[in-house]
Amino acid sequence: MERKQHFSVPGHPAMTSMREIIRFAHFLVLFFFVLGCDSSRDSTRRQGGVALSFDDHFIEEWYQFAPVLARYHAKATFFLSCPTPLSQKEVAMLRTLQQAGHEVGYHGTIHGNATLLLRNEGAEGYLNTEIRPGLEYLRAAGFNPTSYAHPGGNHTARADSVLLAQGFTILRDVAKAERSIYGLPLYHIPPKYHPFVYYSAGSGPGVDALLIDAEANISRNEIREALVKARDTGTVLMLFGHKPLHSAPKPDEYGFQISFMRYLVEQADSLGLRFYTMSELPALPR
Repeated sequence: MERKQHFSVPGHPAMTSMREIIRFAHFLVLFFFVLGCDSSRDSTRRQGGVALSFDDHFIEEWYQFAPVLARYHAKATFFLSCPTPLSQKEVAMLRTLQQAGHEVGYHGTIHGNATLLLRNEGAEGYLNTEIRPGLEYLRAAGFNPTSYAHPGGNHTARADSVLLAQGFTILRDVAKAERSIYGLPLYHIPPKYHPFVYYSAGSGPGVDALLIDAEANISRNEIREALVKARDTGTVLMLFGHKPLHSAPKPDEYGFQISFMRYLVEQADSLGLRFYTMSELPALPR
């Protein structure tokens, strides 16, 4: 499966770099603002939590990995790209995951660029190319997803409006702890300093989840600190990955190491965090 670049921006590479730099500058402002905030524990806040999600079409790998989640009573949302009808075997595995408390979300048909599709084909063209075909395959198999993960993290306010009108209740974007331009490291910000990956009740339908694939280079200490912040602030930490891997990814692979995820859910469980599916977040009481 061809991998799509997160936060892809159409246009000349120089413009892409400039936009990345501007984005980074905005992030620095937020970063230092968060550093100045009091993040001490407040016993009056609600129970904190974690919302895990996994993208693309690694159904069999997710199914085989699910016992790791089950051991710690963790549930997750599987955002499925669906370019073709599901096989009977795939449907059976997804139903088993759903029956175990997990959610089947939607990740589009062709994993396309929403900005370009809307610009070139309009709303109906976007729906007919990216949204409706795969959604019909899922519904034919008995799944009716209400959560959507933007392919590549690419979207606009117009795309969000179109998707909400289709009945999706939560739209997940992408956040990354580490970024580079032309192969040169730009920054690495520990997860606990990313304010937008913590969900509070009433936050709205557009949310960000932090990439935890191996390429993100997030340490165990950093992920524990992020989980502690969720506990201490009574918020829900949103995280996502792709393919479960038993070892470091090969050059043509992308995903998270199972040993890292096992540590993550074990720590979340020991901290008393509750696990949520993505569609459960909008229903949290204020």
